[in-house]
Amino acid sequence: MSGPAPRRPGTGAGRARLAEILRVDQAGELAAVHIYRGQAAVMGASPGRERLAAQLKDMEGHEQVHLSRFDELLTEHGVRPTLMSPLWRAAAFALGAGTALLGDKAAHACTEAVETVIEKHYAGQIQELSDRDPGLAAELTQFRNDELAHRDLAVEEGAREAVAYPLLTAVIQAGCRAAIKISEKI
Repeated sequence: MSGPAPRRPGTGAGRARLAEILRVDQAGELAAVHIYRGQAAVMGASPGRERLAAQLKDMEGHEQVHLSRFDELLTEHGVRPTLMSPLWRAAAFALGAGTALLGDKAAHACTEAVETVIEKHYAGQIQELSDRDPGLAAELTQFRNDELAHRDLAVEEGAREAVAYPLLTAVIQAGCRAAIKISEKI
């Protein structure tokens, strides 16, 4: 004798899940923009770091494109952003500025840590949406590719040479994973 039949999602389950995906992705891109702004603010004010400040502004630009698209998608689907947006904005800027104050390598370690979590997050969403919403899955694939490029650049620039790299990246990644879970729901 088999156990009870698995519960089947109601008709609103797909819409609710899409709302979670859009809300958390918008929050993530908002945070990414502000991390890069915090880093660029510190590096831009530091003589001899003009090249790095320009890289950070370029990556911020990519994240702003992603954020603008998620803002559009939230509006199209009638989904509210996370209630945590003001906190994420401030925390992200502080994370960016704080890691930049620790030096170039720490700023790059921050980028690598964040983009590693986000890349895996997007990969799971792409797999989940590939049949149900191939258009959104394709957009997420492009965004994921941008995140991978940011991560790879950070590694090339010496992210793994940062002081206390394992601890720094573990803390940042744990924070990112927690923010993802919170932003999906709140």
